[in-house]
Amino acid sequence: MRVQTEEWQRFIPGVRMYKGKMTLFYNGEILWDHENYEFLIYDRKERQSWQVIIILPGVEVIPRCTFIECRNVKTVIMANNVRRIDAGAFYKCKNLAFVKLSRNLEYVGEEAFMNCTSLTSIFIPNSCREIADSAFKCCDKLIILHVPEHTRLGDGVFYKAALADKSSRIYDIIEENEHMNAWVKSINDNDEYGLHRLCSSMDPSEDEIYELMCEHGGPCAMAKKNSIGVTPSEYLAANPYADVDEKKLMKRFVLEKMGEIV
Repeated sequence: MRVQTEEWQRFIPGVRMYKGKMTLFYNGEILWDHENYEFLIYDRKERQSWQVIIILPGVEVIPRCTFIECRNVKTVIMANNVRRIDAGAFYKCKNLAFVKLSRNLEYVGEEAFMNCTSLTSIFIPNSCREIADSAFKCCDKLIILHVPEHTRLGDGVFYKAALADKSSRIYDIIEENEHMNAWVKSINDNDEYGLHRLCSSMDPSEDEIYELMCEHGGPCAMAKKNSIGVTPSEYLAANPYADVDEKKLMKRFVLEKMGEIV
């Protein structure tokens, strides 16, 4: 799903149907009173009608527990102003499957996406300095991700996520935390997985992918699995920052090969 920058200009706060989905265009209001454990502005019934959340330009912080238990939200797209996602902001959004984070995000709070059980991929931008404890805990389908080497990961960030099951050690005690955090950052570090690393980067180039694909044996390289069983094609398809059409890559390869034959 792509969101063009110019579209932001005509978005206004509020809830309405957008492209066939009940969409909340969010402008930074506090929707949840954490101290009294109650919803503000929107009642529970309306919250459960939301399917898409679009964070509008100008919002720098998504406050604590803002979208807690919005169970029918499937898509979240953030403008690039967002710098912080506070604790529990998207806690228990059980149908959330697609998240496009701000390119300028610096911090993801504790349990921010905990129990988002439909989330299969997350791409953390290079600007992110810290992901706090249990941010993606119990995301039991989460297996595709990009985490910058310099991002500090707290305790249990991926505890009981699908990714944790792929780790080479049992991750049940505090001592394992450093191992897990280092491991998730190095999944594609091996030179053998250069194509995986490129397809899961924040700004993958079509030409670079094409050249590396050719170096590694052509289109079949896009179907090669890495150590956790994910292919470059799967990274590319899940990457919300990739404006690369894999079909065009394949067509380009075939046409160039035909030219060589001729």
